[in-house]
Amino acid sequence: MNKSSYSILSLVAFASLTGCGFAVRSPEMYRDDTQKVLETKSADIKACYDGILQGKPGVGGRVTVKFEVEPDTGKIKNVTVDQPNSNAPPEVGDCVKRSIEGLAISPPDANLGQAAFVYEFSQPPPPPAPPPAKT
Repeated sequence: MNKSSYSILSLVAFASLTGCGFAVRSPEMYRDDTQKVLETKSADIKACYDGILQGKPGVGGRVTVKFEVEPDTGKIKNVTVDQPNSNAPPEVGDCVKRSIEGLAISPPDANLGQAAFVYEFSQPPPPPAPPPAKT
C-alpha cells in the first residue's frame, strides 16, 4: 500500500465581528484553536487521499480551503476549495471539504472567523534501490 503525507501549511486570515457571551480569542488563538480542530480529521483526510492514490498513483498537490467559523456555535461552515490557489485534482479537495465541514471549535467564540488553510499532498520518495548483490 502506498504511503502518503499531507500537511496543513498555513492560516491565511481571520476577520472578526464583535459579539457577546462566548470566548473572545485573539487572531493567533483563533488560528491555533482552528488548526487543532482541523488536525482531528488528519487520519480521515489521509485515508481518503490514500484511496485516491490507489486509483491514481502519484497524484498530489495543494488544496486551499476557505471557510467561516460561526459565532456562538464554533461550527465550521461554507467550506469551499479555492480553485485558483489549488492544484490538486478535485477529488482531493473534496476529501478535505467533506472531512472538515461541520467541525466545531470549543468553546465557541463570539466572533465570526473567516479562514483559509492550505493542505499539501504528496507521496514520499521511493526507497533507495538495494545495493547490487555481491558475486
